[in-house]
Amino acid sequence: MPGFLRPLTRAVTYTRGAHLLIGSVIAWILAMVHPGLSRPSYGMWLLVLADPIPLLVLVAMVPAVRRAEGLQARMMLFPGPHARVEGGQDDPGVSVAPSASWRDRARTAVWLVLRVEAGCAVVLLTGQLMGVVFASLGASDEPADSDGLILPVVRGWAAAPVGVVALLAALATVVVAGRMLAWAASRLLGPSPAERLAAMEERTEQLLERNRIARELHDSIGHALTVAVVQAGAARAASDPEFTARALEAVEETGRAALEDLERVLRVLREDEQPVSGRPALTDADRLLQSARASGAKVDVEVSGPVERLPGPVSREGYRMLQEALTNVLRHSGPVPVRLRIAVDDARLVMNVRNALPGAAGSTGRGGSGLRGIRERATLLGGRATTGPHDGEWQVHVELPLK
Repeated sequence: MPGFLRPLTRAVTYTRGAHLLIGSVIAWILAMVHPGLSRPSYGMWLLVLADPIPLLVLVAMVPAVRRAEGLQARMMLFPGPHARVEGGQDDPGVSVAPSASWRDRARTAVWLVLRVEAGCAVVLLTGQLMGVVFASLGASDEPADSDGLILPVVRGWAAAPVGVVALLAALATVVVAGRMLAWAASRLLGPSPAERLAAMEERTEQLLERNRIARELHDSIGHALTVAVVQAGAARAASDPEFTARALEAVEETGRAALEDLERVLRVLREDEQPVSGRPALTDADRLLQSARASGAKVDVEVSGPVERLPGPVSREGYRMLQEALTNVLRHSGPVPVRLRIAVDDARLVMNVRNALPGAAGSTGRGGSGLRGIRERATLLGGRATTGPHDGEWQVHVELPLK
């Protein structure tokens, strides 16, 4: 099928035509009363177009009108699941929220006036063109009634081709007018600056929440798998039933904690109404230290200051940072001595994790997503985190403000 005829096979072409026709109805209803349509003059036609404007402006002041017009525009002006158009979109950028400001009401008023005037213009023009078509159909028998037609009616052998051209012109008018009205709808009924800002903030919140969940799963599941791998390797190498029992106990405990974290995250994703268990905080760090020691690491801990009085976000994020730091030690350095220093004062939390580097192997491959997650967590809380070799050791240094 030729490209210029393709719009005739699309449902959206006819829904747009219906939208234009519906928009002109109010003008014709008012015209029946004033000035009447009995042989109207050009001045009367202009009056028909002008009569609805005050009423439309008044109606546009009602906030719900913008919502109703947005719903109509979405359904009838834009390709979607109902239209056979490639690349159809479910969200064409037309708002369905009520007017929230005078700017929204003004844009709605302009849209209503444009919709009615465009509908009237299309009805008048297509009516003239279809009149030419019908007049040309009767040209071979006897002269057809051409009263009310502004366009000339061709008689004789040229009537048929002129009728075809008039029919195509009427269809083209509907197609072009529909596209122009859709373009205007996306600008006059599109989201206001406040709505765009709210949508952007919501999208940002969603992305932040996804990143947080991804970090939670990475830290929790990564720690559990690392401990399981280290413990399984150590138990196989030791060939000691008592050591194997302790290793399996450590794997069980770490796996249980990871399953609790996974269940909590899944409940959040499912929007489950059941209460969600609290996230672990820095006061729960003993189980991290126990799993690290059970894996063979010698952890030396020094804590100063009231850790239990840390603000919730700082304490929870501090726990995850410590979890990732210990996981990093076990994954890349193995069971080596680890020094952990936690200091809390009135202004900040300082956490420092240092471990020996087993030769060149420990100094490479330590810049993965886990360490990046530590730095991201610190930045979101207004603090800072540094990771890397320091005086022949690997160091994770975190400073978080308490306010």
